Amino acid sequence: MENEIRKELGTLQSRRWFLRNCGVGMAGIALNSLFSNNAIGATTQDPLSPRLPHFAPTAKRVIYIFQAGAPSHIDLFDHKPELVKRNGELPPAELLENYRAAFIHPNSALLGTKYDFSRHGKSGIEISNLLPHISRHVDDLCFIRSMQTDAVNHAPAQIMLSTGHSEFGRPCLGSWTLYGLGSESEDLPGYVVLNSAKGTSGGASNYGCGFLPSVYGGVPFRNKGDPILYLSNPKGYDKAAQRAALDTLKRLNQQTLDDMADPETATRIQAYETAYRLQSSAPELMDLSQESQATLDAYNIKDVKETSFARNCLLGRRLLERDVRFVQLFHEAWDQHSNLDKSLRKNCLDTDQPFAALIQDLKDRDMLKDTLVVWGGEFGRTPMAQGTDDGRDHHNRAFTMMLAGGGIKAGIVHGATDDFGFNVVENPVHVHDLNATLLHTLGFDHERLTYRFQGRDFRLTDVHGNVVKDILA
Repeated sequence: MENEIRKELGTLQSRRWFLRNCGVGMAGIALNSLFSNNAIGATTQDPLSPRLPHFAPTAKRVIYIFQAGAPSHIDLFDHKPELVKRNGELPPAELLENYRAAFIHPNSALLGTKYDFSRHGKSGIEISNLLPHISRHVDDLCFIRSMQTDAVNHAPAQIMLSTGHSEFGRPCLGSWTLYGLGSESEDLPGYVVLNSAKGTSGGASNYGCGFLPSVYGGVPFRNKGDPILYLSNPKGYDKAAQRAALDTLKRLNQQTLDDMADPETATRIQAYETAYRLQSSAPELMDLSQESQATLDAYNIKDVKETSFARNCLLGRRLLERDVRFVQLFHEAWDQHSNLDKSLRKNCLDTDQPFAALIQDLKDRDMLKDTLVVWGGEFGRTPMAQGTDDGRDHHNRAFTMMLAGGGIKAGIVHGATDDFGFNVVENPVHVHDLNATLLHTLGFDHERLTYRFQGRDFRLTDVHGNVVKDILA
């Protein structure tokens, strides 16, 4: 795969241009990722042209709902009656062997959930009553209750979930997806990022290209005004003048590309052309007034111009409809070291109905079958209390994620934790296993989707990872 794409890029790659050009920040990623599917010159083909994966995929697009800050699995998805029964007691000594929490003393008292759980659907899956809308879709969802990760703090754990490594500099899942499959969108970036609530602890590394050419990085869309800065022309600057300037700039960039065969120059050419097309396509995309009132009500959107998780869910569906390959929604609001009850209720109120509406919307449009939907955060929360009795600390040994569509079995629970939601006791799924499985639905052998950098072949799962075959339809 890497050799084929490298030929397409026409690269005379050297360590020098990697060091010079690939260490981009958010602005660089946003600009250089604005490349679409026009021809980019005589020496190279379009790096985002659609490509075939290793085998027939079950998913052709992805929407990844990153609930940053780490939702409490114990309060939402993994009911533990024994923990409730022993609320206020000290945890068993054997449970804490070799355990180190991020902030709390391990001998903090146990904290059972305050919320009722009920069984739903034909599958009878148990879920917290804080999520009444998602509860109606349990038969569409796969719950992995046995997730594990290595990192215990937010930034490294978010980056690990995104890139398979807890340090900066690796490509994220969205970038690997775009690198492997290319894009089918003519007028929009192949990988779009939408944010609500606070910015993520891991920052742009969660959607960055790492050492891949920057054409594969995620493009963050702004929540107000133009989705990309400076997308609109200034007053007095008409389209004819803009087109003439772009044509001149393209000729100059093409000369550099012909001389150097640098993929970043190819990226630059494409960026300007896509930005030009975005001037027409982006306003239409962002105009939610085109949607029916019934649709807005289903997503619980009160104001079509107000930034919210609900609005981003609907924008996500609109992006997928327009052939964007990978859409990622970040909602950093789940770090409940204190005010657990108040904050958790608000977070569920903000996210429950829109996510359920997204699932239903994709089903109604016959898109769920080949759209991979991912919902989850970077780790879980402790069964021990932090503070008085209204907070939970970070917990990397066990947490829950939801998947749907795209060849994932529906209406199942995979894995299990102990009576306290502390350790995984059945079918552990490491972050590497999850990423291997997500790539599998897209038609990739995670061991073969590689990129050579600094003398060795890298992959999303590094030297780890096994496909979780039991959750595949």
